[in-house]
Amino acid sequence: MRYLSTATSVIAVSLLASSLTACVVAPYRAPAQTVVVAPVEHRVDTGRVAQMELIRTQERAQPSGAGAIIGGIAGAVIGHQIGSGFGRSAATVLGGGVGAVVGNTVENNNQQAGPVHESYRVTVQAEDGTYRYFGVPTQTDLRVGDRVRMSNGQLYRF
Repeated sequence: MRYLSTATSVIAVSLLASSLTACVVAPYRAPAQTVVVAPVEHRVDTGRVAQMELIRTQERAQPSGAGAIIGGIAGAVIGHQIGSGFGRSAATVLGGGVGAVVGNTVENNNQQAGPVHESYRVTVQAEDGTYRYFGVPTQTDLRVGDRVRMSNGQLYRF
């Protein structure tokens, strides 16, 4: 009888550990969409730089799932120390589940921040009074007040 309880516990812990790997979810990626591009007339506008903003974005690193696995195993081992018979098996499974959640939370809280990306958002007031926004990946020699030419989504000193 003692062997059956131990075997049940080992099976429960093994099933729990293998199911925890399914807890790691890949980030959602939208399916590619078909874009129909209509011919656009070549348009050149002029204006003045109204504002330049530095934009900093930081990506958060993706968790590896190791925290959930380690936490699940530790929780199952601790849960296995409680009760006897079916109660011990239930405590093992419950401890594994709680440990996985706690381990995943600890891993998420202790992750290093990802790299910082810097870009610039240049606001241009066109001659007709409208504002247009351009994303520039690096620092340019443009300054607020400079006259610019806008052509095909690009800025050029004018």
